[in-house]
Formats: sequence, structure tokens, C-alpha cells
Amino acid sequence: MTEETAAAQDAIDAFLESHLAEMVERLSAWVEIPSVSAAPERRMDGVRSAHWIAAELRDAGFTTSLLPAGDAVTVFAEREGAPGSPTVLVYTHHDVRHAKAEEWNETAPFAPVLREGRLYGRGASDAKGQALAHVWAHRAVEAVDGVGAGVHLKLLIDGEEEIGSPHLKDLLEADPDRFACDLVVFSDTLQWEVDSPAPVTSMRGTLTATLTVQGPDRDVHSGAASGVTVNPALVLSRVLAQLHDEDGGIAIPGFHDGVAPLSDERAAELDALPFDPEDWTRRTETRVIVGEEGFTPKERLWVRPAIEVISLLAGDPEGIERSVIPREAMASLSIRTVADQRNHDVADALRAFIADVMPAEATYRLEVDEDIAQEPYVSRPGPYRDALERALARGYGRAVRGRMGNAGGGPAELLSRELGAPVVFLGTGLPEDHWHASDESIDLRMLVRGAATLAHLWRELAAAS
Repeated sequence: MTEETAAAQDAIDAFLESHLAEMVERLSAWVEIPSVSAAPERRMDGVRSAHWIAAELRDAGFTTSLLPAGDAVTVFAEREGAPGSPTVLVYTHHDVRHAKAEEWNETAPFAPVLREGRLYGRGASDAKGQALAHVWAHRAVEAVDGVGAGVHLKLLIDGEEEIGSPHLKDLLEADPDRFACDLVVFSDTLQWEVDSPAPVTSMRGTLTATLTVQGPDRDVHSGAASGVTVNPALVLSRVLAQLHDEDGGIAIPGFHDGVAPLSDERAAELDALPFDPEDWTRRTETRVIVGEEGFTPKERLWVRPAIEVISLLAGDPEGIERSVIPREAMASLSIRTVADQRNHDVADALRAFIADVMPAEATYRLEVDEDIAQEPYVSRPGPYRDALERALARGYGRAVRGRMGNAGGGPAELLSRELGAPVVFLGTGLPEDHWHASDESIDLRMLVRGAATLAHLWRELAAAS
């Protein structure tokens, strides 16, 4: 690294640190907009959110377009780079998850508050903070170099990510030239620790299912029919208990078809990441580590598939119970797939398993939503990934340790397939940020370090072209 390059990189870091208060002020204004994509009554808030970030991007020198996507709005922004520089498309999103206000303690979901180095509010980390980091990375490079990012930069800010991006494929196919790129930077992921930068090199796939078991034709007084009536809550509980074996592994025949053994290289990358079980349970508030025997917690998170029950409904979950055998019971399932699995095959394996274990006297309905299923993706080694790792080390001021995965899903595989470009991952979230839960927040150090990493990445890519 030349003295001139080092000085420019130090100047970028100083610019971002000096503008942190303004970054927080702008992010707070955006978080105040309740852009909940799953709530029809919030549709106009989603539109307001799209207009808000579009205005920020125009102020930073981008041209912008608002793209209708179902009932939502996706934002596209673009700024030309130096001649011959690579074209980079950034994917992130501005919609947020529903928030149960009664479960928030630090602040109301859409009344952001700064407390002990964290900005609390729905979407602060997932993913408005991540999107805004790109804006400030561009501003930092422009302030130091006198020009923009150097690369030809495009931003695709999804308005439907939290509901599975059902219209993203149509958007990409309708105007392939608009989204054409050499590289996709996917910014909707976590980092391992605030002081341990680790590149994400894989993303699990996502598949959702709903299992409903029917019992009597209507709710029946338990005192009138106990002992002779199918209880759908009990049937559902027994079926769900068979999803896993005694060792914590998934017991569905054929579920693991295609899952390759963990390579020595990948195992070493995961092992290089620092991991303290007590620190993990403290940060994530999960109390205890469980899971599939024979695999480490990091392996279970990133290279092994998972199936979780995320919702159960039967009888009288709220209010005064009526002492009835419920008419039906429902469970929502979240399935995470890994490299070399195919969601359609996993869905078929689940259908066959439920049909096999469901008692003959029970009536049931299994709905697997394959329309918004997201396939797993692995970021392969290459010059773009190498550039990202160098930028991470510079942005965080310390060496990269190991390589991690992203336990959740997203449309990375779809973007790579449709655009014919590799994907690298760079997010600013942390496991303790409470995504999708109460008291979501972002660590302000991650906001600065994420923006710094991006700024250094743009300069790396531009210099190499």
C-alpha cells in the first residue's frame, strides 16, 4: 500500500466518523416510517419509505427510479463510474417486519432512540441501516477522491424482501439491461462480532410451510366429548415431535439428499472464528445451545439444514379459555436449506413424511409455499471475494478471521442466476441486533465500519479495473 493510498483510506475513515451524528439523524428519520410490507394498511408507508431513500440517493448524486412491485415499491438508483470500471449492483431492502409494540421495552418500534451506542427501532439494522451505509460510503469516497465510488454503481432496494420478494424475478426479467452487472453485493446479512470481521461466503435457502390439522366440525366442550374425539392440538404436537430424532437431527427421509460432507477447508474456515458458548447465548439471549449431535454450533448455523416451528395456534391462545377441544390446530414451519439441496426436493420429502406419520383418523392440510422459496447460495473464491476481504480488514482495522455463513435466507441465488453475476455478501448486522423481534437496534460502530468497508471496496475494484 502506498502512502497516498493509506492517507486516502484514513481520510475516508475520518470522514465517516465525523459524520456519524448526521448518519444517525438520517437513519432515525427513515426508521420512523413504518414500511411493513406484510400489512396492507401500511402500503402508503412503504411508498413513503421508497420516496425517502430515493431522495437521499439523489442528494448523493444518483439518478433514481421507483419501480412498482405488487403493492410495494422497489427503488433503483444508478451512478456512472470511471470508464472501464466494473458495474456493481447492490441489493438490499427498505421494507420491515411487523412489530408487536407491547413487547418493546427500549422504545416504541417506530420511535427511534439512541442509547449506549445503539440506535433502537424497527428496521434500524434490518436493513435500513445497511442501505444507508451505501449512501455514506459513496459520499465518503467522493469527499476524499473528488469523484464518486469509481465503479459504475447500481442500487436495488427491495420493497418486498420481508415477504419473500415475490415480484423480484419479474422486475429482473422485465428490464435485464437496467440491472446488468459484473458483481452483486448483497447487503442484508450479519457480521460475526463487532471486532472480528469475517466475510460471509454462503447463505442458506428458505422454504416455508403451514400444517393444519382438523378435528371435530366445530369447537366441542371437552366435558361432553373428551376421550372419544380427535384432538387436533394433540395430533399436531405428536407429528411435530417426529420432525427431529433423539440426536437433534432432522428425521425426514430424503431431507438431506444432496447435502455434501463438510470439507476440511470449510471446517477450518469456520473453526478460525472465535466462539464462546456463554458469550453467544448472552448476545442472542437464547439461554442454551442445542442442535444436531456431531456438528459444532457454527456448522449447525451455516452448513447444515434446519427446520423450525415458528408459530403454533389452537384453542384459545388469547383471552379466557373456554374448555373446548379445538376444531383445528395450525403450525408454521421455517425450513433452511444448504448448498446442493433443492427446495422442491425438500418440499416433496416433507409432504411424503407428513402423509406417512399423520394418524389415519386425522384430516390435515399441508401448504408449502414454493413460489417465494429461496435457494441456497455459495460465494465462490475469486478476485471479487478477495477484494472484499481486503476491504473488510481495512474497514475494521484488523485482520479477517475465518469465513462465516448467513443462517437466514434471501434472493442471492435468484440474483446470481438472473443476472449471470457472482454475489458477495457484506452486511452490518450482528446476532444481537434482534432482527424481526422486539427492541431491534444497530450498533453505531457497525454503521461506520460497514460504510468504511464499502468505500474501501469501491476503491479496490476501481483501482483493479
